[in-house]
Amino acid sequence: MNDGVNGVALAVFIIFFLAVTVMGFLASRWRKAENEHTLDEWGLGGRSFGTWITWFLLGGDLYTAYTFVAVPAAIYAAGAAGFFAVPYTILVYPLIFTFLPRLWSVSHKHGYVTTSDFVRGRWGSKGLSLAVAVTGILATMPYIALQLVGIQAVLDVMGVGGGEDTNWFVKDLPLLIAFGVLAAYTYSSGLRAPAMIAFVKDTLIYIVIAVAIIYIPIKLGGFDEIFGAANDKYTAAKAGGLVPIEAGQWTYATLALGSALALFMYPHSITATLSSKSREVIRRNTTILPLYSLMLGLLALLGFMAIAAGVDVTNPQLAIPQLFEDMFPSWFAGVAFAAIGIGALVPAAIMSIAAANLFTRNIYKDFIKPDATPQQETKISKLVSLLVKVGALIFVLTMDKTVAINFQLLGGIWILQTFPALVGGLFTRWFHRWALLAGWAVGMIYGTVAAYGVASPTQKHFGGSSKEIPGIGEIGYIGLTAFVLNVAVTVVLTFVLRAAKAPEGIDETRPEDYTADAGDPGVQVELPPATAGSAH
Repeated sequence: MNDGVNGVALAVFIIFFLAVTVMGFLASRWRKAENEHTLDEWGLGGRSFGTWITWFLLGGDLYTAYTFVAVPAAIYAAGAAGFFAVPYTILVYPLIFTFLPRLWSVSHKHGYVTTSDFVRGRWGSKGLSLAVAVTGILATMPYIALQLVGIQAVLDVMGVGGGEDTNWFVKDLPLLIAFGVLAAYTYSSGLRAPAMIAFVKDTLIYIVIAVAIIYIPIKLGGFDEIFGAANDKYTAAKAGGLVPIEAGQWTYATLALGSALALFMYPHSITATLSSKSREVIRRNTTILPLYSLMLGLLALLGFMAIAAGVDVTNPQLAIPQLFEDMFPSWFAGVAFAAIGIGALVPAAIMSIAAANLFTRNIYKDFIKPDATPQQETKISKLVSLLVKVGALIFVLTMDKTVAINFQLLGGIWILQTFPALVGGLFTRWFHRWALLAGWAVGMIYGTVAAYGVASPTQKHFGGSSKEIPGIGEIGYIGLTAFVLNVAVTVVLTFVLRAAKAPEGIDETRPEDYTADAGDPGVQVELPPATAGSAH
């Protein structure tokens, strides 16, 4: 690794960072609304984004700096098993095509800002809504922290901040500055800031991947040499290598399926979705977003290239930044580092906004100040978005990075348990609200306890997200096992509670709400609660 500061790369990185900072503050004037003091405007960009803005925003939201760093790092460290991210991002788009347009329609019809808003309205249960909101906030916090890990990896490779013996303030000052700026323009511009910056972020990533996939193999002697070097390393380590070992195939399949089910349960995914101006924008995006999966497949190959290039790092998260440092001219390494750094700022901004919206709408307004005005909601959401960023920053600066990674894995297990209440509610009201709450609790408890019992070479607890599946004996993704238990408990208790004629709560939605579009009468107008019905 480079012991000094790469001045050229750092200069290029700073130029791009300053450019997106200016864009972030100017975004407050982009599509400026008459009344900026509402969550619709600050937290959802006025629900006005078209196909391409939404595509860049969702891409910037889902394919983060951590994706850029961690997916090839997994390939570098563990072989082909790290490719699970590619099939799961392919699986997810047909899945969301079936339910995201319905969620958009009912949310626009009733002015829902969060998934918990919908859950409360559909099931008539503030308790279930609170469970979904708390789960979303808990799952999002370590995800934001991991964006900081991505920036830190880039700064470390560029030699910024000094060595391990450097004063902590000097060492972490660049990171503090980056997230101070992020906090400022997010507070000022809301969702419009990451929407505008996403254009730069995604363009840079596509350029870097296109160059890397051509330039680096040429320097290394071609893909035959790259795959050969990777296979030799994995064979020597008895790690399975270019083909996942048989014992890991259940883990691979369940992790891919569980991750696909969980991805659009995250609050930031829904926030970006609800910012779209029409139902058709969502449908179009589910058909063109797979282009990012193509990019992700090429990105994953960088892990093999790092092996062939002889990159030797103790922390696999540094493998790809170090590959760029070693293989690219300094100026283009700066471009690549900027792509990773900006790739952290965009999703971190959206995640903090999404978490703040959940707190404001489903905790503050539902339980603390029910008569809060739109202006008060927006003010609270802005303040909470700052606190969320500060919390994530403290998390990263005070805890071991592997802890942040493990908590993000736990976040995936948790957020999957909101699937029955959210997606189930978009298609049927057969489930009972108390059964959904009990199923959620069982899934959360099992998933947390099971993950706590997983050890790794560096961690006694929360050392991974896979464990033996009860009754099957194969090793599989804990989140998917917890999800199956969640659904089983929900179904059984629904039968019991319906037989006991337990009160079901009031459904404020109507069947036609789930297919409404932006031009339809009544869209975005809050309707009075209706009698319990179902969407078909």
